[in-house]
Amino acid sequence: MKIAILSRNPHLFSTKRLIEAIRTAGHEALVVDHSLCDLIIEQEGPYIIYKGEKLEGVDAIIPRIGASVTFYGTAVVRQFELMGVFSAVDSQAIVRSRDKLRSLQILSKAGLGMPKTAFTNFSKGGEKALIERVGGAPLIIKLLEGTQGLGVVLAETKKAGQSVIEAFHGLKARIIVQEFIKEAKGADIRAFVVNGKVVGAMKRQGAEGEFRSNLHRGGVATVIKLTKEEKAAALGAAKALGLDIAGVDMLQSERGPLILEVNSSPGLEGIEQATGVNIAGEIVKFIEESVEKRINKKKKKNEQTDPDRH
Repeated sequence: MKIAILSRNPHLFSTKRLIEAIRTAGHEALVVDHSLCDLIIEQEGPYIIYKGEKLEGVDAIIPRIGASVTFYGTAVVRQFELMGVFSAVDSQAIVRSRDKLRSLQILSKAGLGMPKTAFTNFSKGGEKALIERVGGAPLIIKLLEGTQGLGVVLAETKKAGQSVIEAFHGLKARIIVQEFIKEAKGADIRAFVVNGKVVGAMKRQGAEGEFRSNLHRGGVATVIKLTKEEKAAALGAAKALGLDIAGVDMLQSERGPLILEVNSSPGLEGIEQATGVNIAGEIVKFIEESVEKRINKKKKKNEQTDPDRH
């Protein structure tokens, strides 16, 4: 099989690990920079020109789409899908998960635990009521476009919260306001889901005096055994968003696991190092099974439409 990794940087840890896992399984690995793909759409059908040549013979893709290129990256994934190429992560699921507000709405509809969240239009003077709706101060204020812990503010007092919300609204920046889960003590859980199974989980503890646990912000990761409830929450979140590969971030609270975010391009470095699990290998296994299923389904369909073929 020829498996293409859609990645803008072949030297990233996750990209290198996927190349390694693909080759170890006896397949051909190809790194395609999705930002350099030209999408050709015509009556004969869609195809892709990459670095001046038609991209052909790809059996499956692993999208590693950065948040800054979501629109173009998902258009490339969609083009592959329309060309009949299997994608390890569905293009629409990437779009759903990247929209923080939309993904929280979907998780809420699915009845999954999450911190109480409020979103409003730029309503002047409504800051006080917004803070009350998530249980008052301290509270978390998040930019909808933020990633890796950037654009996340902890407001210790109602006054500070009002000032931050006013400032963001003044800049016409879209934000959500969330309750602060004190008992989480600056830690969260990242559960890595592949094909309806949690293949690894780690606890990330924020640096001293830091409420954000992101590894990019100096957080430390350790392996953790999930409770039944935490496992169910992670699988439920990935399923609700239609993601076969996902990094589900949760807080441990007195009322059970609370989902913060679901990542459609979760990094492999922190989780593989913390757990010692070959997660890249699990992803390749999932692709092998899925492509084989598709081939068998196609075979069966052909036999049904043409019974005299044999």
